[in-house]
Amino acid sequence: MGGLDRQALAARAEELAAELAVHGVELIAMTFVDNSGVVRTKAVPLRRLAAAAAWGVGASNSFDFFAFNDEIVPGAHSQGPVGDLRLHLDLDRLTVLAAQPGWAWAPADRYDQDGEVHPLDQRGVAKRAARELAERGLTAKLAFEIEWMVTAETTPDDQNSAVLGPAYGYARLSQHADYLRTLASTLDNQGVRVEQIHPEYAAGQFELSVAPDGPVHAADTAVLVRETIRTVSRQHGLRATFTPKFSAQGVGNGGHVHLSLWQEGENVFAGGDGRFGLTGVAESFSGGVLARLPGLLAIGAPSVVSYLRLEPHHWVGVYTAWGLENREAPLRLVTGAPEERSRAANLEVKCFDQTANPYLVVAGLLFAGLAGLDEETSLPEPVDVDPGSLSEEDRQRLGIARLPVTLADAVAAFEADPVLTGSFGAPLATTLMDVRRGEIGIFEGKTPEEITEAMRWVY
Repeated sequence: MGGLDRQALAARAEELAAELAVHGVELIAMTFVDNSGVVRTKAVPLRRLAAAAAWGVGASNSFDFFAFNDEIVPGAHSQGPVGDLRLHLDLDRLTVLAAQPGWAWAPADRYDQDGEVHPLDQRGVAKRAARELAERGLTAKLAFEIEWMVTAETTPDDQNSAVLGPAYGYARLSQHADYLRTLASTLDNQGVRVEQIHPEYAAGQFELSVAPDGPVHAADTAVLVRETIRTVSRQHGLRATFTPKFSAQGVGNGGHVHLSLWQEGENVFAGGDGRFGLTGVAESFSGGVLARLPGLLAIGAPSVVSYLRLEPHHWVGVYTAWGLENREAPLRLVTGAPEERSRAANLEVKCFDQTANPYLVVAGLLFAGLAGLDEETSLPEPVDVDPGSLSEEDRQRLGIARLPVTLADAVAAFEADPVLTGSFGAPLATTLMDVRRGEIGIFEGKTPEEITEAMRWVY
């Protein structure tokens, strides 16, 4: 019964436990990300690793209905206090935590008691989307850009309390050179390949880019990177936040996603006969994503605070457009230099943020792109200006529309899209929107200042 080979899992875990003991590991943190985008965790002692791998660790069904503030919202598929799931850590991603002596980490999949994947398991749906892509002879590589802000632990709500100097300025880097060096080396020691790290635009803001990976592992890495940033920041007297909007008037943190598709070892975003070297496969996949961006916002920008960030002229992409290196388009085609296009060409999704569950983001993008392949979707004409600078008449002529301006609008778009609701499956699709409505209700009548303050330290 069930899809788990418990004996094999226990045997492998025993071998890994011996290796972890050499590194001084005593405890393993298991994480999963709920539908509100919050990373939840349970931990087991090293001596329990084999049992946890084979039989899992108990966790309530109610986590599917947690809002950002830990309130459990009602939903059509809620079982309340009844029932139990099992967290099974992914032994392939076991990582010794370089900044937390004595600890290791692994992402967890959620199964029922009989060893079947929980239908609302977010990591499981990302795996399913990747399998469906593989059935077409395609693989994907993804990477999440991580933007964050730091403040001084002693004055955490003052955005200027920890970092001085202009946007992108070397003054910021030199002020926190030890912090950034420690962060980069810690991630390297954890098997995360940092490709770039630098000061960003907003006060107190930095950004970090990592090497692309397979869809599920890219989402895993996004979780590991953020929690590592949080830990290293605290060790340097700093407090880190990934919120889309630190204050109502400020610039926020994005959660951009870079995605490329590969077929028989070749990047289909380069070397084609289409515009900017796109192949037909890349264009149809991208067209599927663009067509479903309004509904995808309920996945990739899933919080009420997300829509305070999604403003025109802020390089976040709020119109249904795409373009070559256009940072005001939600879909930015990145080709790279001519000599590296076969490796580097990719599609950047700019309108998402880090209140999103990265596994759901992976699934949503792949499902939307797969629908584009099925429909042989074509991309409209690319836009080489800020779409917000065009007249409304010109936008209508070009078929460019404003993306949802509220979470309620995004929920409506998601529920009206049979591809997204069908791909996620009724239990998960319904529960996601139940949680979104619950959070909309929590913030009913609140001002932007009250919203940003409530969300400032959740993510």
